[in-house]
Amino acid sequence: MSISTPFIRRPIATSLLTAAIFLVGLVAYPLLPVAPLPNVQFPTLTVTAQYPGASPETMASTVATPLETEFGQMLPGLAQMTSASVLGTTQITLQFGLDTDIGTAETLVLEAINAAEGSLPKDMPTPPTFRAINPADSPILILAMQSDQAPITDVDSYAENLVEQQLSQLPGVGQVLVGGQQTPAIRVQVDPARLASMGMTMEDVRNVLTNVTVDNPKGSIDGRNRSFTVYANDQLTTAAPYNDVIMGYRNGGPIRIRDIGRAVAGPQNRELAAWTNGKRSVLLLVFKQPNANVISTADGVKAKLPALRADIPPDIQLNVVSDRTLTIRASVDDVEFTLLLSICLVVMVIFLFLRNVWATIIPSVTIPVALVGTLGIMYVCGFSLDNLSLMGLTIAVGFVVDDAIVMLENIFRHIEDGMNPLDAAIVGAGEIGFTIVSISFSLIAVFIPLLLMGGIVGRLFREFAICVSIAIMFSAMVSLTLTPMMCSRFLTAKPHSHGRLFNLIERVFDGMVGSYEKTLDIALRFRFMTLMVFFATVTLTVVLYTGQLPGNRPGI
Repeated sequence: MSISTPFIRRPIATSLLTAAIFLVGLVAYPLLPVAPLPNVQFPTLTVTAQYPGASPETMASTVATPLETEFGQMLPGLAQMTSASVLGTTQITLQFGLDTDIGTAETLVLEAINAAEGSLPKDMPTPPTFRAINPADSPILILAMQSDQAPITDVDSYAENLVEQQLSQLPGVGQVLVGGQQTPAIRVQVDPARLASMGMTMEDVRNVLTNVTVDNPKGSIDGRNRSFTVYANDQLTTAAPYNDVIMGYRNGGPIRIRDIGRAVAGPQNRELAAWTNGKRSVLLLVFKQPNANVISTADGVKAKLPALRADIPPDIQLNVVSDRTLTIRASVDDVEFTLLLSICLVVMVIFLFLRNVWATIIPSVTIPVALVGTLGIMYVCGFSLDNLSLMGLTIAVGFVVDDAIVMLENIFRHIEDGMNPLDAAIVGAGEIGFTIVSISFSLIAVFIPLLLMGGIVGRLFREFAICVSIAIMFSAMVSLTLTPMMCSRFLTAKPHSHGRLFNLIERVFDGMVGSYEKTLDIALRFRFMTLMVFFATVTLTVVLYTGQLPGNRPGI
């Protein structure tokens, strides 16, 4: 008894098993994330150190160098380390091997930062910080906030304190970055000549400004019957009060900010700026979470925009200036159309050669079952609907029908010899079952090099190879179970007379067979010449591959 016999004798159970596989795939399909390429996580960390006022050379020598030394000594698996130092800031990018666990890398980076703390400047306001990033990731949406009436600092305040916070809480949103930040700040412009005439230095000004706006606790007043807590905020939030700040005393009189300069409102960093259509703007860069559906995430952000526009002043515009999902949608839709077109072409070819409705339907059922069943496994494996996985399913369309056609032809041969369909299905499936298994494993073996390929390219094409292999495995399973069962119930012997279309196609095939016979007779009659043509073809292939044609220099 072959493996197919129990499935042939139990058609209801076989049909339910196939339906279950199909339904599981249908349920998993809307749950699969959509992306342009497979989700390949690069274990990468960025370390940022702030030392306000230090030149790039100082940052590189006193901050970047000690950190790089510790990172090089304490981080195994570190593939690449780069650093960039600008005024007051150093950023070090650490890229690890693809097999490195990002959690372990974060722990080691923290230990390296602690070890380098003794070599860093003692007056750094904060210790270096780090975070995990994906250098291959790019924002799925870019929003712009601008106003023709409100100051750019007010626009930035709404962007950072309202819009960014609201968007970060949406499902699928991993991070929202603010570009062209114009964080409000108070700048004190000092006249050096007047400052020198007062006998003061810039360091005196800095010390006073550092402590003047600190909101310290005020304590409490204890009475006989009750206690009062003093609530007072002595922080300065506008520029005008800074002009009255006392810097010191000379000749019994106070020296205020207005005596040596003035305080003005402005952005924290005047070197940052963003423009949209020629207008100053504040940009919001929206990144998705690693396994989130890029389409649904972008749709969720767009659905939130009307509520956000209602929460900000009407003179501030909030618009989408870049939507990366437009190209992703178009690319995925194009591949899906190609997949459907491939299915239709395969079914058409099967019908042209078999010229029987049931003989066409039976192997064609393998296509949706194998492809949809593969979607369920893709969900379990954490794959996404991207260009490579959909390309794998498109290629698998031609593979998944081979097993079913081989099974169908062998069973139909026994029916033409006079056996009833049930006995023909049992005998034919027993004869061809091992062949189908060997065909399937041979096809899967082709993709083993892709499965074992290392590096980034290997990570990208691994999802493609697994999708095709899973589809082939489902094809073999359906061909050994559902296909012989359907043959035993629906196939009948060919009628003695056929229609015009059948006879027309038959004449075309007979002509092709006749042409092949004539060329084969010529090849067998001149066997030595045929063998020489074969060797010449192999030799020419090697010559063309290596580029060593006569008259050509090597390597050209």
